[in-house]
Parts: sequence; structure tokens; C-alpha cells
Amino acid sequence: MELGDGLKKILLAGIGTAAVTAEKSKEILDELVKKGELTVEQGKVLNQELKHNIKSTVKTAADSVKESAARKNEQEELKATISKLTPEQLAAVKAQIESMQAEADAKEEAEAPATEPAEDAATEPVEEEETEAAGGSEEAPEA
Repeated sequence: MELGDGLKKILLAGIGTAAVTAEKSKEILDELVKKGELTVEQGKVLNQELKHNIKSTVKTAADSVKESAARKNEQEELKATISKLTPEQLAAVKAQIESMQAEADAKEEAEAPATEPAEDAATEPVEEEETEAAGGSEEAPEA
């Protein structure tokens, strides 16, 4: 419930911001028309473009809220389904997840060796230089 309330507040804040922006943009456009910097036609076109942009922004926010709510519902359904499983079924699901994770890890390891040697080669000379620099600084106080 808290997630839904938070998303609702975010959506309402977005809509409020859009409304205030539309009002302010109209005021600014009216001022520019009065000053003669814009013609009435240009002002109308700009105002329509701003309204369109605001509507698309509000629609995007609403879609995002709907998607979040849908994901939350899916998660709740998954939790309910898992809670209904027997211990044997849970063990089978766990085994399947572990095998999928092992496959994913193996795939990552197959891709990783191509980049690791280059990284090792790049770090080895730095370590040698640091060792030589440390050795040089140790000899200076002794002499």
C-alpha cells in the first residue's frame, strides 16, 4: 500500500508541476506578445507545443506508475504462489534456480578470460615499478 501511495503522490506532483508550468508559460508568452517580441501566432504555436510536451510528460509518468504497480502485483502473486508450494516443490524450484545461476556463472566465466590477461599484463608492470620505487627509497636512508 505504501508503494502505491508514494507513486500516487509522485504522479500528482508531476501533474501539479505540469499545470503550474503551463500557466507560467502562458504568462511569459503573453508578456512577450505584449512587448512585440513575438507575434500572436508564434505565441499560440509555442503554447500548443508546451501543452503537448506537458501532456506527453504526464502520460509517461502515468505509464511509469502503472508499470510499477503491475510489477508490485506480479511480485505479490509470486510470493503467494511460493507460499503455497510444498517443501518438495520448493526444493525443486531451488535446485532449478541454482542450476540456472551456475549456467549464468559459466557463461560469464567463458566471456571473462578474454579481458583478464590484458588486465593482468597492465597491473604487473605497475607492481614492479612500485617495488623498485620502494626499494630505492629504502636504500637512500641506509646510505
